[in-house]
Amino acid sequence: LFLPSFQDLFGVSMVVPLMSLHIKSLGASHTVAGIIGSLYGIMQLFSSTFVGCWSDIVGRRYSLLACILLSALGYFLLGTSTTVFLFAISRVPVGIFKHTLSISKALLSDLVSERDRPLVMGRFNAASSVGFILGPVVGGYLTELEGGFYQTSFICASIFLLNAVLVWMLPWSEENTGNREHQQGTNGTGSFSAKASHGLHLKSAANGAVASVSLFQSSWIQVVTVLKRIKGIACSDLWDIFLVRLLMSVTILLYYSNFSLALEERFGVKPLFAGYLMSYSSALGVLAGCLLGPITRLYQHNTYRLLLHSSTLTCTLILLYASALSIWMVILSSTFLAFSTTIGRTCIIDLELTIGGNEASGMLLGVGQSVTSVGRIVAPLLAGVSQEFSPCGPPSLAVGLALVAILIMHANKQKYCSHGNVKLKNQ
Repeated sequence: LFLPSFQDLFGVSMVVPLMSLHIKSLGASHTVAGIIGSLYGIMQLFSSTFVGCWSDIVGRRYSLLACILLSALGYFLLGTSTTVFLFAISRVPVGIFKHTLSISKALLSDLVSERDRPLVMGRFNAASSVGFILGPVVGGYLTELEGGFYQTSFICASIFLLNAVLVWMLPWSEENTGNREHQQGTNGTGSFSAKASHGLHLKSAANGAVASVSLFQSSWIQVVTVLKRIKGIACSDLWDIFLVRLLMSVTILLYYSNFSLALEERFGVKPLFAGYLMSYSSALGVLAGCLLGPITRLYQHNTYRLLLHSSTLTCTLILLYASALSIWMVILSSTFLAFSTTIGRTCIIDLELTIGGNEASGMLLGVGQSVTSVGRIVAPLLAGVSQEFSPCGPPSLAVGLALVAILIMHANKQKYCSHGNVKLKNQ
């Protein structure tokens, strides 16, 4: 699973940085390009929850294969887009079904224990990040060739087809997976809050029935089941976790929103330096993902405390960046921010799955992706308004949002601590 995740972001990051140049070469205005980009984000916003819940119903194997193949179709159509209309059409299957990494994370959460999940998720994110670092370099080289964008798109589609083959060859064992899920559902019963347990967790008999659902089952039954599960999560008490995820997502997006422009206005450095600094931070993020194992052991697998401390560190570092008097303070804050954001991103996912339970992991990760998509829609607007007042406006606003997230975590400390005590007792 680490190899397909690396290849996934490697292929995507080859194409995405070149898309704005390609659609402009097709004669589209900036407004049209912005509308198409927004439509993609809106499709991701609404489809992630449904696709994640669908993966809980039909199984990870078939849902992951379907998402990979339909994403490959989207990038293949992108490679044939010679008009703005074809370009827009090619974004539809990708916008709806490009949730391959979320389903892979749900599959990993099914396969590993709660104690090992942060470590495995950290390594998974590290493998993906390496692909995201290398992809733009290869894509930039290929675009220099004649018809480079089309070649890059076809290569990306081929990578997704290769991923489909790799996923098909995985040593699937439905019996073992079902037994593990049943065991996790039994062991974790006492640790779930009442509403979340009622809304998200199925009884063992129902879980066995869902596991036996065929891919060719009636579409109507699948739709009804998806809607019932979404209603269940809407009635649960997980709102605080998703609100913290939204606030911290907007916080990080505000930090990066005007990073290059702010450095140029405040310190007179060129955008090239900002690019190197962001690549440096990405490389440190990979290292942070590999170090999650020792860090979680240091915290005795207390995900809540680790998330609280990483969020507090993130808030402090962004405040340091907003008040930096020299470029060296910016480099210092960026260095440690790469660690705190990577750890926080993994911890919030682990907390979602710990409170909500593995039996609905696909839906939980899907809702989390929807929450992050809302952040991607809201953050540019907030950044633009706050930047009207000062180049330090976006990071200053980010500090305020991070403080709100920290206060919410403090206010719900009792719920997380009581859950952690039960979990450790069960283990």
